[in-house]
Amino acid sequence: MANKKLTERQRHIALEQATEPPFSGPWLDEKRNGIYACVACGHELFSSENKYDSGSGWPSFWQPLNEEALGTTTDSKLAMPRVEVHCAKCKAHMGHVFTDGPQPTGLRYCVNGSVLDFKPAN
Repeated sequence: MANKKLTERQRHIALEQATEPPFSGPWLDEKRNGIYACVACGHELFSSENKYDSGSGWPSFWQPLNEEALGTTTDSKLAMPRVEVHCAKCKAHMGHVFTDGPQPTGLRYCVNGSVLDFKPAN
């Protein structure tokens, strides 16, 4: 994990695999073009071109910026195992990926907005 000073909420999510309450984090309604990066280390994770409104209460993307942006692990904390996504560079917890997203991937990367930085284009 990078040495950037994180807020208590960011630390709780990034380091302890917590989840922010729906509709409570930043970037949910962000419409500008740009790149979403890991708040802990700055690693670029998602493009605004792949963001969509899933209605879930968290920023959602149908694919990461590239294949090296994210890593995955199995999260068995709930009754049904889920696929956790984390920053490939610093391992900060980002959220989960589900198979109920739009085409062309059919994936929904459901990400905690509190652990994302937004870098507007231009």
